[in-house]
Amino acid sequence: MKLAPYLLALSLTASAAAAAEPAGFEGRVDGLAHSWAHVNYEVRDSAARAAEADRLAGQAEALARQYPNRAEPLVWEAIAQATEAGAKGGLGGLALAKSARDLLQKAERINPAALGDGSVYTTLGSLYAQVPGFPIGFGDPAKARTYLAKALAANPTGIDPNYFQGDFLLRQGDAAGAVKALDRALAAPPRPGRELADRGRRAEASALLAKARQKLKS
Repeated sequence: MKLAPYLLALSLTASAAAAAEPAGFEGRVDGLAHSWAHVNYEVRDSAARAAEADRLAGQAEALARQYPNRAEPLVWEAIAQATEAGAKGGLGGLALAKSARDLLQKAERINPAALGDGSVYTTLGSLYAQVPGFPIGFGDPAKARTYLAKALAANPTGIDPNYFQGDFLLRQGDAAGAVKALDRALAAPPRPGRELADRGRRAEASALLAKARQKLKS
């Protein structure tokens, strides 16, 4: 028997089998991140974005059921629901935002450091900042400030915590503080494998920074 061709055949067979196996947990979480970036930054039509975000939330929910002690799928389910809420608006959007908040609070109880970048706190802070307050919704500037501060403590140079801090400060009338936060967002280090999300967030940060600077001039 010639061993080299035999071993090569075994190697190719093993590689094919590995490729056919479903991705592991980390790979599936990464897949959710990549899918979200596509939905949020490449799907332009609001109705289509809402439908795609709903589909993504369903995928994250299925992964959460499979791994009930992991917070990461809950975070992505919440982010997908928040994206769908933004695309839909109205009372339907508010109901989705409330569901996203509840999922994030559950994720926080399991592991507040899930995803390793302050995402639990960032997303909670952004929801409390952007959702209308009582009696319409649960928006709360004080809670937004607290959660965003926790996000920045966990990831001080991250693009998302700084972007949402800038968004919050501008909503609160602090254009100077917003400029500083958005400058930090634009200086954030790139995230390997998150190139599309980084490009999209930088574009949002640049647009918001221009708005904050215009506020300072007026």
